[in-house]
Amino acid sequence: MCGIVGLFLKDASLEPRLGALLTEMLVTMTDRGPDSAGIAIYGEGSPGRAKLTVQSDQPGADFATLETDLSRTLGAQITLRRQDTHAVIELDADLVQAARTALANLRPNLRVMSDGARIEIYKEVGLPRDVATRFALGAMPGTHGIGHTRMATESAVTTQGAHPFSTGADQCLVHNGSLSNHNNLRRRLRREGMRIESENDTEVGAAYLTWKMGQGATLGEALEGALQDLDGFFTFVVGTKDGFGVVRDPIACKPAVMAETDQYVAFGSEYRALVGLPGIETARIWEPEPATVYFWSH
Repeated sequence: MCGIVGLFLKDASLEPRLGALLTEMLVTMTDRGPDSAGIAIYGEGSPGRAKLTVQSDQPGADFATLETDLSRTLGAQITLRRQDTHAVIELDADLVQAARTALANLRPNLRVMSDGARIEIYKEVGLPRDVATRFALGAMPGTHGIGHTRMATESAVTTQGAHPFSTGADQCLVHNGSLSNHNNLRRRLRREGMRIESENDTEVGAAYLTWKMGQGATLGEALEGALQDLDGFFTFVVGTKDGFGVVRDPIACKPAVMAETDQYVAFGSEYRALVGLPGIETARIWEPEPATVYFWSH
């Protein structure tokens, strides 16, 4: 049992409040998953630039000289913005892979949470409110985001096992449920060159979608493929650079509710996650249909 939330803003006037709205939605889902929590925020991007979000268990030591060390190794100026145990590295977009390689040598204990033009992922072990406070998530602006609070069933309670999972640029996934064929699929995807770093079944789902889209599928087509190729029960909420998508397995035993107004589209594992949103009393409320793909984009 986990809790998922998602918020896609249509009204730009709400963008300064994205982090605050998502945080309160996630905190409401605390009893669905007190083990760990995380949020993916899609904020502003700059042409030709990318963000690399990294996490460290020893941030004081790992981040102290990382900006200088990485700039020297890459032969290009990077900037580093620390957020508690995470840091966002901003650099030229064509240096992302080189930066990943350099980080593996310079700081082998660092974990890369995400990369892309707009995405930043923050996740840690702990209650949602505590995690949100550590990263000041409530102050973060953006156009859309997704969040997850976890009750671990498939793997250990660790930062690496927390959601969201990102396996492609500006892509991420949160999941409520359990995939029964993730071990076989993990081996197959690794043979295809996909980077999968944990034993969590959700990361396999994320990598599957990234792999499908890398073959030319749209997100909608990749989600349709998931209905055929993933065994088990699941509700997925997927973030991309421009929007987010939702799909439930054909049985749809995991709870889900959505709301839409002229200002936003929102997702929650339960309706109570949505009650604090502006204008919710006049929103169109519905339960996503089984085996049906929903997607909104800017």
